[in-house]
Amino acid sequence: MSPGQEDLATEGHTVPDLGFCFFIPLYIIKTKGTWSCFHPQRTVVFSAKELSNRDERMNYKREMLLLILLALLLALYKHHPRIKDHLQKIHACWNDHLEEPPLSAWFNPKKRPDVIATTDWLAPVIWEGTYNRQVLDKYYKRLNITIGLAVLATGNFTKRSLKHFIKSADKYFMVGYNVIFYISTDNIYNQPYLELGPLRSFKTLRLPNGDNYQDCTPRNMKTMKSKIMHHIQYEVNFLFIMAMNQIFKKDFGVETLGKSVAQLHAWWYFKKPKDFPYERRAKSAASIAFGEGDFYYHSAIIGGTPSNILAFINQYLKGITDDSTNKLDSTYESHLNKYLLINKPTRVLSPEYNWDPKFKTPPQIKHIKIAWQP
Repeated sequence: MSPGQEDLATEGHTVPDLGFCFFIPLYIIKTKGTWSCFHPQRTVVFSAKELSNRDERMNYKREMLLLILLALLLALYKHHPRIKDHLQKIHACWNDHLEEPPLSAWFNPKKRPDVIATTDWLAPVIWEGTYNRQVLDKYYKRLNITIGLAVLATGNFTKRSLKHFIKSADKYFMVGYNVIFYISTDNIYNQPYLELGPLRSFKTLRLPNGDNYQDCTPRNMKTMKSKIMHHIQYEVNFLFIMAMNQIFKKDFGVETLGKSVAQLHAWWYFKKPKDFPYERRAKSAASIAFGEGDFYYHSAIIGGTPSNILAFINQYLKGITDDSTNKLDSTYESHLNKYLLINKPTRVLSPEYNWDPKFKTPPQIKHIKIAWQP
């Protein structure tokens, strides 16, 4: 340090240290229009112009940080209802120490010895008489859950058929719970006027136009994947995807909820596994060899958490891509059965939840929850 600088420092011409000067205690002095920043080991001299440039850069950084903060606040405002809803549910779990009731508290397979009520991997098969819905209601009502029901209304569907489906679902699907109906359609002008009950709402998911003479399932699933990723997974706790050609007849309640929900096919439930119409071509991604397989599942109903539905859709889209390279075209239902063979469902719905009324009703079918209309 020069003698002159030392004199200035000792005579009280110092100012508090600046944070941008090496982040250590420093002295600042002004000599003939030049600012000097120094400490006993090192002296740095800044001109007025250099300090001005530093101020401009600092102001620019502050403005950028404010813009980023503003963008974050706008995003938070946009998703505020969703965030608030999720926080309320988390708070309910923490505050009340809610735990999901054990299977034995609401499910008793011994009440239906006439049917298969438990799978080999110990998942419940839901038949009338095996479950206590009140126990589950007490749990799910305190969580204030929301269930989504996506219906695929594509091709030459009619307003009347879609209206009948939604009207029956409004009456019987998850009564007493928050429900969002997602109507996936490629013809929004053919959508009927809908009057829904309390706690019910609907959203239209527009599908890109396709060729009605080709299988539109891949297109529908690609769109559904996008909607789940960007919207649905933030809006619902559980999601069902259903075909439109069916009508609810009885209560379809929370006993059907699970991470992965599969529907037994009424046409094949009373058949032997060797007769199931699995994809048998070995080169297909959906192939199931003879001697393998648990049940034959119906693609008219699939359910679970949004993340599990998304996992299936991803595997399905990968499967059809692999098949196309081998010039194969397996059905959507074949890919579903292959997926559920590998990824066992946690909840299996009996044929009561999707029965074809054209068949003679056997004694095992106590109450038809949904009537299939192929």
